[in-house]
Parts: sequence; C-alpha cells; structure tokens
Amino acid sequence: MSDSWIDVALASAVAPGGYEVVDTDDQVIAVVNVGGQFFAIEDVCTHDGEELTGGPIEDAEIVCPRHGARFCLRTGAALTAPAYEPVRTFPVRVQNGMIQVSV
Repeated sequence: MSDSWIDVALASAVAPGGYEVVDTDDQVIAVVNVGGQFFAIEDVCTHDGEELTGGPIEDAEIVCPRHGARFCLRTGAALTAPAYEPVRTFPVRVQNGMIQVSV
C-alpha cells in the first residue's frame, strides 16, 4: 500500500510554536512546528472528541484548551489526565518548501 502525501502549507508560513490544520475526507490533522521540526497529529482530544488546536504548545506537547490534558506531539501519547488514550500521528515531511502529511 502506498502512502498518499497531501500538501498542508508552506513551511515558512508556520512559525515555531504555530500550527496549520488540514481537513481530509477522514480526519482533521494538525501540523505543529516545534523549533523548526514538524509533527502531525489528529486534531481531536481523546478525552472529549473536540479539537486540540487552540491550546498552548509547550516544548513538544499540546495542551487541550478545555480540560488541560497533554499529548506528546512526537508520539501522540496522552501524558496527563483526563485523557488516557493517545492521538493518532502521521508522517510529515517538507518537500520544496511545502509541508506534506502522509494519510
């Protein structure tokens, strides 16, 4: 099975600590810039099913804006309650200045 890469945004348009969201047919994916390295996760808190974007990004973690659950952007692991299930992660790359995510 081959991966399908989709364009997200120009890498230069996503500042460190910032993010860009892309809506595919199956899910909403957040691509986050952590010190110049990009990580892609499904933009849904596993605690309440709502979006994670809008919450603070601290180091390589995103904090749910409603209940404070923390998720690792590298692995998707749920790091603090009230979330216990990880979020899905996706391969991400930069090709010719464009951030791309594999879905």
